[in-house]
Amino acid sequence: MNSPWRFWGPYLAARQWGTVREDYSPYGDAWGYFTFEHARSRAYRWGEDGIAGICDRHGFLNFAVAMWNGQDEMLKERYFGLTNGEGNHGEDVKEHWWVLDGTPTHSWMSVLYRYPQAAFPYRELRARAAEARRDEREPELADTGVLAGNRFFDIQVTYAKAAPDDLCIEITATNRGPEAKPLHLLPQLWFRNTWSWGRDARRPALIASTAKGWTRVVAEHSRIGRYTLQASGQPTMLVTDNETDEMELFGRGGNPSRYTKAGIDDHVVRGIEDACQVVEPGTASQPGTKAAAWYHFESVAPGAEVTVRLRLIAGNGHGRAFGRTFRNTMAQRRKEADDFYADRIPNRDGHERAVVRKALAGLLWTKQIYRFRLRHWLEGDPANPPAPSERMRPGGRNVHWRHLDVADVLSMPDEWEYPWFAAWDLAFHMIPFALVDPAFAKDQLLLMCREWMMHPDGQLPAYEWEFGDVNPPVHAWAALQVYFAEQHRTGTGDRVFLARVFHKLLLNFSWWVNRKDPEGNYLFEGGFLGMDNIGPVNRSEKLPAGWRFEQSDATSWMATYALHLMRMALELARHDEAYEDVATKFVEHFLSIAQVSSRFGSASRGIWDEQDGFCYDLVSRTHGDGSVESSPVRVRSMVGLIPVFATAELEPWVFAELPHFAARLNYLLHHQPEFGQFITWRSGDERAALLSLLDEGKLRRVLTRMLDEGEFLSPYGIRSMSAAHRDGLDVHVAGQQHWVRYEPGESHTTMFGGNSNWRGPVWFPTNALLVQALHTIDSFHRGTFAVELPTGSGRTMPLGDAAGELAGRLASLFLPGEDGRRPSDGKRIEASDSPLWTAHVTFSEFFDGDTGEGLGATHQTGWTALVAALITGWPRAW
Repeated sequence: MNSPWRFWGPYLAARQWGTVREDYSPYGDAWGYFTFEHARSRAYRWGEDGIAGICDRHGFLNFAVAMWNGQDEMLKERYFGLTNGEGNHGEDVKEHWWVLDGTPTHSWMSVLYRYPQAAFPYRELRARAAEARRDEREPELADTGVLAGNRFFDIQVTYAKAAPDDLCIEITATNRGPEAKPLHLLPQLWFRNTWSWGRDARRPALIASTAKGWTRVVAEHSRIGRYTLQASGQPTMLVTDNETDEMELFGRGGNPSRYTKAGIDDHVVRGIEDACQVVEPGTASQPGTKAAAWYHFESVAPGAEVTVRLRLIAGNGHGRAFGRTFRNTMAQRRKEADDFYADRIPNRDGHERAVVRKALAGLLWTKQIYRFRLRHWLEGDPANPPAPSERMRPGGRNVHWRHLDVADVLSMPDEWEYPWFAAWDLAFHMIPFALVDPAFAKDQLLLMCREWMMHPDGQLPAYEWEFGDVNPPVHAWAALQVYFAEQHRTGTGDRVFLARVFHKLLLNFSWWVNRKDPEGNYLFEGGFLGMDNIGPVNRSEKLPAGWRFEQSDATSWMATYALHLMRMALELARHDEAYEDVATKFVEHFLSIAQVSSRFGSASRGIWDEQDGFCYDLVSRTHGDGSVESSPVRVRSMVGLIPVFATAELEPWVFAELPHFAARLNYLLHHQPEFGQFITWRSGDERAALLSLLDEGKLRRVLTRMLDEGEFLSPYGIRSMSAAHRDGLDVHVAGQQHWVRYEPGESHTTMFGGNSNWRGPVWFPTNALLVQALHTIDSFHRGTFAVELPTGSGRTMPLGDAAGELAGRLASLFLPGEDGRRPSDGKRIEASDSPLWTAHVTFSEFFDGDTGEGLGATHQTGWTALVAALITGWPRAW
């Protein structure tokens, strides 16, 4: 991230309102405290947002595109969506936009936004969602009729860097509708408000002018220096201040500045003459902190397009901003992007190449500046009223994370619905990032472990809503994937990176052992572990008095974590024998977890259920006489497939190069022969072994269910819950009766906000882990481990081929089927016959377990970008 070419990028958030960072309410009502309606008039504390926007890596100076169709009640400056309480399936953006292309240094970026020509139906969307039940589809923008007849403008924003600090910007609007329509384009440049909080009195300044034939804005900032935004043509220059309108919002007697954040909006839309500065020809404005170049096109004919060009340049700009250099830069950067992806996506058909390139472009756009100093947020700012005392109550949000102090570019799960980092999401992002930007992937994994992020006790921060929640420990796995991807591509892995991550993860592993294995018996708990509503009850909440969860997946995740750390230590030991001892520590830890899990729980019942041939959570309690009551939670879900992840191959080089490790393993097996059930040895001259939580017999029974189309196997990957529960089942948990069923689509419960569902849909992260685990087992068995796929079909194949077919099913979500439609488009408007819609792929959060329709967040080119890795051959070809 220190490269000057990365200083400017797509780091501007798509949504800042309604986030925890901007919430200063007593009891954590983030959605209600800072609303969408407030965003036009109220200065943000920690970040900014905009449409198709960019900013510097510190988030000081921002550029984005605003527009007005002459009908809307406000400028279209940011994407609209419903809050968690308004949507019938939780928060939900109600706009259409796509990232079209991009390169890792952001020397080339392109985004398309689809803007309705009629008034945007804000109220209707809210009303439709309020009327919809949880078992009904989400009301979408197309349902209002506002997009009928292609009555919209396609606004394409393209950036090309002539130099690290010289950005050529082209905005093209195309009228897709049947009638001529007016359009206002307002490219905006503004400073994040850093001066209103009583902590830094320095105030940057923007001055707009139209003197001597130049139309420009000069921006001065004490940290990043001077930049000039030059605008082509003769737009009207408008200047205001990025200050809250205290009078309008809160009925106060005055404002901190004559002009406020909504000043440009008020002038253009409401016609208020003195709401902002209007720069007359040949003059300059007074200093402000927000400016716009106002282009008004009175009539854009059907099919016609209008284009405006701008150039953001360090220093004073120049008189040749829009000549040959501008055109050549655009052409050259486009060609460089084509050449770059031709190298990264070899030997794929046109549809696959397009999916990979767009997935990676969207992934690169997930990079956003994330600023959050928890101590200041908890205490409040000197220039604001004191923070409510309730915020510091025991159990208050993030009160134990005062050390967290972030001001970095981070990969976010989704531009709009999850505009904050999440630990396990970010880990999965790094696999496709390793394909296009390995330097950033390594930087991100290290960043999550730095002292200003990782808790002093070793916990990784989960996500903004509650940093102390528990996500699955996948960080070591991601680091290994990034390391081996680079090793495969260049011939040399970055051992310094691997060692740095490894040392920090030793602290994190200790946190798990100390906090999530309270009895010290190698049995772990972790709450929901990122899989939200997968259980019949909320696993993050306490059970009735005396009862406790003993989690199949938490214990299996930790067995997997131990194997990943073992693998890291073995790799490092090839060049530093000190790591051999650490590798033996983790193989022992894995074997201890595996041994206990085989007689799992206080009642010595294993996670394995011989009757069902599957793994389950247990609920247990101890009676006064010391006897233990324990019973499995007989719901076949992803919880019971997590044990498949816990597998690792000890290749021949381990025994040839690391004699101390080999000797210790021999010692363990000699003195604790019961460990032998978790190790399979390869026959033949080469010594090799497979460590696995499930022996071959148990694994085959689990795979029989996993590859059964009546259970987990869908046409598009592995479901998160067995379809055998389609009719529902009663489950007894801690003496209480609950009901759960397979739900292939959106969640019908409100658990964890109800905005994601693990009771049936296909999710990319767990599917990717399953694909890799099957490849690992196949590699050890050299293609001799055959399975039936689908179960009962009589069609057998090596496990590696089965993994390849699973990868193909996942990829098929985004590829045209026999009917020419992408399954992921489902019944939404994206499935229209119009090429205006079929040209664009939407990468959703999860996918219907029966139909493959994309669900949840609609710009989840974070972990759903794993499809790019799968299409290009990961993990086998990497």
